[in-house]
Amino acid sequence: MSTESTIHDSIEAAATSVNSTWPIHSFVTANPLAGFEDLPFEEAVSRAAGLLGGHGYPSAETFRKALDRGQIDPERLEAELAEAGFEGDPEAHLARIAEARTAAERGPDTPADRVDRILVKWLSAFLDEGSAHWSMPNREAGFYAAFRGMAGHDGTIPDEGVVTALPESPIETITTVLEPYPEGQWPAVFEAQLAALPGWTGVIKQRIEEGGSWQSTYPVSLEGYLAVRLALADALGVDLTPDRDAPESDPADELAGAFLRAWEATYRDELVGAVADEAASMADADAGGRPDAQLVFCIDTRSEVIRRHIEAVGDYETYGYAGFFGIPMEYQEYDSDVWVKACPPILDPQHRIPDFPTDAETKANHDRWWSVREAADEVIESLEANAATAYGFVESAGSGYGLALAARTLVPGRVHDWVDALRASVPDEEEFCDPVVHHQHTYSGDLPVGLTDDEKVEYAATAFELMGWETFGRLVVFTGHASETANNPYAASLDCGACAGNPGGPSARVLAAICNDDDVRTALRDRGFDIPEDTLFVAGEHNTTTDEVELFGDVPESHAADLARLRADLETARETATAERAETMDADADSGVRETQRRAADWAETRPEWGLAGNAGFVVGPRALTSGLDLDGRSFLHSYDWATDPDGDALEAILTGPMVVTQWINSQYYFSTVDNAVYGSGSKVTHNPVGNIGVYQGNGGDLMTGLPLQSLLAADDEPYHQPLRLSTVVHAPVDRVTDVLTAHEALAQLLDNEWLSLTVVDPTEDNRAFRYDGGLEWTPAFEPAAARVETPDPAVADD
Repeated sequence: MSTESTIHDSIEAAATSVNSTWPIHSFVTANPLAGFEDLPFEEAVSRAAGLLGGHGYPSAETFRKALDRGQIDPERLEAELAEAGFEGDPEAHLARIAEARTAAERGPDTPADRVDRILVKWLSAFLDEGSAHWSMPNREAGFYAAFRGMAGHDGTIPDEGVVTALPESPIETITTVLEPYPEGQWPAVFEAQLAALPGWTGVIKQRIEEGGSWQSTYPVSLEGYLAVRLALADALGVDLTPDRDAPESDPADELAGAFLRAWEATYRDELVGAVADEAASMADADAGGRPDAQLVFCIDTRSEVIRRHIEAVGDYETYGYAGFFGIPMEYQEYDSDVWVKACPPILDPQHRIPDFPTDAETKANHDRWWSVREAADEVIESLEANAATAYGFVESAGSGYGLALAARTLVPGRVHDWVDALRASVPDEEEFCDPVVHHQHTYSGDLPVGLTDDEKVEYAATAFELMGWETFGRLVVFTGHASETANNPYAASLDCGACAGNPGGPSARVLAAICNDDDVRTALRDRGFDIPEDTLFVAGEHNTTTDEVELFGDVPESHAADLARLRADLETARETATAERAETMDADADSGVRETQRRAADWAETRPEWGLAGNAGFVVGPRALTSGLDLDGRSFLHSYDWATDPDGDALEAILTGPMVVTQWINSQYYFSTVDNAVYGSGSKVTHNPVGNIGVYQGNGGDLMTGLPLQSLLAADDEPYHQPLRLSTVVHAPVDRVTDVLTAHEALAQLLDNEWLSLTVVDPTEDNRAFRYDGGLEWTPAFEPAAARVETPDPAVADD
């Protein structure tokens, strides 16, 4: 094997320690320690601490607050501490954790810090995605070549070492700089250098993995990035000798691990107990008639809240399904030149589906308004780029802008009303466009446009199979979700994660169009889904900031009354749901709708909504398991009926897809909470967006990769998100779950390494619960109330 291929392979292996980071405009949640998931959790956080510098467990103060609030069962804690070999007062152990957690003071500026500062300047200029008005020269040649051609003009780079005459090949630069070091050290050097700026490295990794127009136009490689970094290190005299000392096990981390396990067990026992009891009572429940309507929501934790409130106002059934509705596609809005990925990062898009206008008159009305908006945007962009013009404009129109800013600051609720009124006067694309669902026998890029008949049938059947669907109402609503915020770089983090940080409405529209296709419905009957002639599929979108559910399009006169009643009931559900959400934000529950609208429109609002904060559970089973429970918006809910899945194929798809993705989401919230400075994004107040790809804290440095403090804390010292690993509860036979884990070694490894827990409530065993104990073994965990038999009191028996 050549030296070049050996170095390439070593760099690829070293890069696994840093997780890919998506651009801020398409924020995708992911486990920042994904590269360590092949290790047990405690070992992974220890290794990451040595490489990235982050803490892996909650602070002593966080544990103390959880204890004070009754979120940690004292008996559970005592048992976990004893099993870990610790005795005595928990408060003394917390003091020990706090002492170990105290951060050492940062030392003086080092040459490595200077490398970071210089490199960040070059990275931000090269990786910019359209924010800069003056583009960095020669970007088309790639990052290394562009740097090589211009480095001599950067006065901050010393005229020393290989940087004075950079070789044409980045591999040659790497070998030149590392020549004084034994080759056995090179992989460790690569790992340390890639981990020095994990945010920037993560963006580079994602751009390479995803490809796309930016990467094809302005290519960057890990070899090129490392070559530039090592050349700067050489010029600044940085010692690249890797630290080979393995991180030692910290007793304080062992203590923190015991506290964490007790906290998780307390939550898990409550969740499993409630689900098991509901499962035991399901058999006694009378089967209801045909519901007035059925609504399918994303499995997102925020859907749990609105689903409860919708079910409370009428004879409605709700289901949970991944929010891309099973269609791995890229989507193009009518007014856009950009294709947007609308499926989870775990999948590659298989189709391109654009919107196509079908109503010429409404389209013309939309286009007139759109042209005015585009012209205004061009004026603003010109002003931003031309200071001289901007001064003159401010003289004549500055007062108008001042009034607009004052309105957004002082009366954001009124601004929301004005924006709503404006939107009502401008037709949305859903009013005059349909998604191009039918196969066009053409390609856009490498992907076909539309879907074949067989693909349409397969996507519809898969959706119904995974959800265990048997009865169809007159209206079935596929409901995507999106957020609504102002002046928020993290807006995409509040949109649908299953749609790669984009709104889910387009995916809902595609599946609704598929299911309304007469040929598809005929084929579905052969798959066991007999959809009544009067069943109509509708698409909608849940605004998670305001809890408004918008239903797209018109319906035939035969269903107009059904739709009108549903819309009225959705508005009632919105009022009660926003009242519940308002309380979580310390706002007046009586004005929930107005408060959520205010937050959506307020350009100074750092916390427009809570997003998925609080997530801790994932329940896989029929809605009857959870419909009688208030899960406080903390559980992902995926519909599944084991009785309609005899081969376990649907269960396999759920455990290998949605469960893995929810674990990623849960891990990002966990690590962003336990160490926000390293794994999160700090305060929104000091964010500085850069290049349309991410944010700095302040005026430079590494890109922040996780969630901001305002998404996790109610106040500076008041945690809202409880940092717990995901507790999954599945309603299915234990043997069936074991078969899935046996067939998927990586999934079993994720559980064996305790990145999440899995409990099965087995309907074939009187709904007794069994917790996965590693190595494909299970431990009895809980008996539902109906199955518990109290031991007779001997004294009473003698009587």
